[in-house]
Amino acid sequence: GTDEHGLKIQQAAAAAGTSPPELCQRVSGLFRHALAQAGVSFTDFTRTSEPRHRRAVRHFWGALSEAGALYKGCYEGWYCTPEESFLPESQLAERPDAQGRPCKVSLETGHEVHWTKEENYMFRLSAFRDPLRNWLRDNPRAISPDPFYQRALRWLDEDLPDLSVSRERSRLQWGIPVPGDPTQTIYVWVDALVNYLSVVGYPESHGTWWPAAHHVVGKDILKFHALYWPALLLAAGLAPPERILVHSHWTVRGQKMSKSLGNVVDPAGCVGQYGVDGFRYFLLRQGVPERDCDYYDEKVVKLLNSELADALGGLLNRSTAPSINPSNTYPCFSQPCFPKVLDSREAKGTGRVSAEDYELVAAVASLPAQVAGYFEGFQIYKALECIAQCVRQTNGFFQRHKPWKLDRRDTAERLWLDTILHVTLECLRVYGTLLQPVVPHMADRLLSRLAVGPGERGLSNLTFLARYDGKPCPFEGRQLGPDTGVLFQRLEKS
Repeated sequence: GTDEHGLKIQQAAAAAGTSPPELCQRVSGLFRHALAQAGVSFTDFTRTSEPRHRRAVRHFWGALSEAGALYKGCYEGWYCTPEESFLPESQLAERPDAQGRPCKVSLETGHEVHWTKEENYMFRLSAFRDPLRNWLRDNPRAISPDPFYQRALRWLDEDLPDLSVSRERSRLQWGIPVPGDPTQTIYVWVDALVNYLSVVGYPESHGTWWPAAHHVVGKDILKFHALYWPALLLAAGLAPPERILVHSHWTVRGQKMSKSLGNVVDPAGCVGQYGVDGFRYFLLRQGVPERDCDYYDEKVVKLLNSELADALGGLLNRSTAPSINPSNTYPCFSQPCFPKVLDSREAKGTGRVSAEDYELVAAVASLPAQVAGYFEGFQIYKALECIAQCVRQTNGFFQRHKPWKLDRRDTAERLWLDTILHVTLECLRVYGTLLQPVVPHMADRLLSRLAVGPGERGLSNLTFLARYDGKPCPFEGRQLGPDTGVLFQRLEKS
């Protein structure tokens, strides 16, 4: 969704010669289009200018007021319009403006700040130091990764001044008026944060979802989500969200993205260049939430060619090629060819099966639980690292046994050839299933090629190599799906 109120929107609309609602309509449309382009699905696209949200904000303000958490006071300080927040002196620096005159700017963003003094409604944030500390201490997974959790705890040891939660209506018309006081507009951040409640039906039906909500936020807005928002919720008689998942930023060749440097990466251009699946895979494979990660085109090309085009795509092509599987079926597994061992770590290999083959089977069998754990822990990059490692192991297995050299006319060789292919396709089926949230179109093509039906693609029924454990395999002997072409087209160096 889009949070749409605030002074910077009001100013941007005026500069563009349009009204704030018209500007927001256009910009929120651009975000919707970008999400569709990137293959991001959603159950709701919410906008803070919607009537349901205004109603929720007014109700939330009423709850704060009734709890005695608000009072009217005079506030003055350095205000940063692009960030829509007051900044303490410690977060400011002095730099020359375009005319060479000294001016104060935000240390974090470089945006200019202006001294502002006005009468506002204040929120008693200072009263919530202990409740916030107790909440965090009782819920060590409330904010993750851990460095951000520790940062929030440190903030609670510092000065915690009361928060200005409204602006004078004469300065800010584009926003929700304070109930019962038309001279004031509710501060944009309070308005925007309530969006998490309004979208799940606050004030009537939010209980179905709240507080079992997970917020995904950038590290630059952590203080609003880790301190201000939980304090506001506690004041309004609500529990803080279950988890706040925090991510870092992308730099470009070691530098922060900025319009002035001209190094801003356009996601639409990247989707055109690398495909939706390629771009998603790169961002999720290389994006480490706890630290900034570096982006440059050569890195994208190298990773996608190596892991998607060659390792995964090459494996699917080789294991389903007509020359190696002329009947185009999911081959049968022969237990005598690949006898079960009780402990893969102690397996020495029997007959044609090597110790590495048993290691592969053990690794892929444990992969779904491992990936689910990493997804749950917001460590998508670790999940993809594990999958990529298993793909490499499967390529090693295929290469080691050279099925293309086996003779189908010989019964013993045919059984072994089919077993090699069965194990390989079972591995590919697991990878395709686990990769669905990351590369949906590619995973669909892979699973369709393996004749895995729509109802057979869930995590709950993902059984790997059932025949190895002496159980029936529903795919065995099934006709494979039609050739879905190259899984991922190799990219040229730009």
